[in-house]
Amino acid sequence: MLKQTPLNAAHRALHAKLVDFGGWEMPLHYGSQIEEHHRVRKDAGMFDVSHMLAVDVDGEGGRNFLRQLLANNVDRLQVPGKALYSCMLNDTGGILDDLIVYFLDSRRFRVVVNAATAENDLKWMSSRKARAAAVTITPRRDLAMLAIQGPKARTKVWQALPQSKPATEALGSFFAAEWGAFFFGRTGYTGEDGFEIMLPAAEAPGLWQALLDAGVGPAGLGARDTLRLEAGMNLYGQDMDDTVTPLWCGLKWTVDLESPRDFIGKSALLAAPPRAQMLGLVLQERGVLRSHQEVETRNGRGEITSGSFSPTLDSSIALARLPVSVQTAESVKVKIRDKWLTARTVKYPFVRNGRSLIAGLPSSTR
Repeated sequence: MLKQTPLNAAHRALHAKLVDFGGWEMPLHYGSQIEEHHRVRKDAGMFDVSHMLAVDVDGEGGRNFLRQLLANNVDRLQVPGKALYSCMLNDTGGILDDLIVYFLDSRRFRVVVNAATAENDLKWMSSRKARAAAVTITPRRDLAMLAIQGPKARTKVWQALPQSKPATEALGSFFAAEWGAFFFGRTGYTGEDGFEIMLPAAEAPGLWQALLDAGVGPAGLGARDTLRLEAGMNLYGQDMDDTVTPLWCGLKWTVDLESPRDFIGKSALLAAPPRAQMLGLVLQERGVLRSHQEVETRNGRGEITSGSFSPTLDSSIALARLPVSVQTAESVKVKIRDKWLTARTVKYPFVRNGRSLIAGLPSSTR
């Protein structure tokens, strides 16, 4: 039986198309995936992301525990509320999960992990906790999560929750703030501004309705995927997994190899230079780029990890794992339905804050 979020009844009331997503019953769309995508780029949309799991790491040993658990360096988190994106690696440098960690105070951190990996993440964290003193790991299954994204997202959140504005108005990018039982993050996954709100599960339907009344449209997994692809953000299980290191999928910037700090997987990363890199692709002919399609370059073959039609750019785009010698602005061939079609390599992200970042591809005005 599929797990349901506290907002399942609200999704049904809006006639959402519900699908199995990693064992959860989740909305794919509420009628038009394209309209939901454009709403987030131009106005404000909201996603139920309650399937993701917040994990609280408490105790005097919390920072030392996360120092060795994560590839990025939590010592960069010195100001309460600051957030950090990181990968959690296995001993061979493969990615167990990508996550966000928030520094709350001297004894508290909050880690947000992906739904499909949550149980394995907890087992891995618990197995490594034995090396750290005075640490408590608490999965917060009592919380729901809503992500409200778009250029008007924060304004509409304050319309729905006016009393929260004083506590959240000065919140910077990649920071979080606690407001009573509510937790506001400003990290995003769409290339747009907004808030991610964690709150007691019982209060989620009321907030959902208040946001609807404020003019925030619901958006499903379909729009979330095209938005994150335009923003050049990896999807776990598709662009990366435990057989891929961060150095192979464009996430070198999330790995701290310079400091003397040791972490799980560091020695493996130092011993093995990357065999591949991640680049963006834009299709130059009619067709749609999809994951697992083969890419032929002048220096060997690669593979698309994520691909789709971009509503903002009105073009087909992809992330592809290619030989390390391939440069941007090169012409490559992609095998689509037994035909080799031309694409060009580009630096991603493709879109940020509603605007095209790719030369020759203006933002769609639809």
